[in-house]
Amino acid sequence: MRFLVQRVEKASVHSEGELLGEIGKGFVVLIGICEGDTTLIADKMLKKMMGLRIFADQEGKTNLSLDQVGGELLLVSQFTLYADCRKGYRPSFTRSGSPQSAEELFRYIAGRAAEIMPGVQCGSFGAHMKVSLINDGPFTVLLDSEELFAGVK
Repeated sequence: MRFLVQRVEKASVHSEGELLGEIGKGFVVLIGICEGDTTLIADKMLKKMMGLRIFADQEGKTNLSLDQVGGELLLVSQFTLYADCRKGYRPSFTRSGSPQSAEELFRYIAGRAAEIMPGVQCGSFGAHMKVSLINDGPFTVLLDSEELFAGVK
């Protein structure tokens, strides 16, 4: 599982001209799910992401987490985070989770996130979306479960 976490001043996601979600200061999280990912891994990824201390404190040091700054959360499914570009120029997505299992896990992640903090916004799984954001910093962090939790199933 991969979470691409972007610290933003504000962000929104649209599909077919419809606003799906909009946040102020917080995180836009692009979520890639691959075969073999589980709810246990999702829970660990959420805990790591929610604990990231990447907001500035009064001294300007990145020392505060999302909840400490009253931040918001926008989650967007992004199977292309598992693009394999090793051969040729056309990416392969064979490591991405099947649409059915990935959607189920994305919905689980969104539900668990909403239990942790109010007002979680989401894109539409599998839809063609337009994500607009003002990346604050810019500050972007990639959380990869294979690196963070080797051996966890």
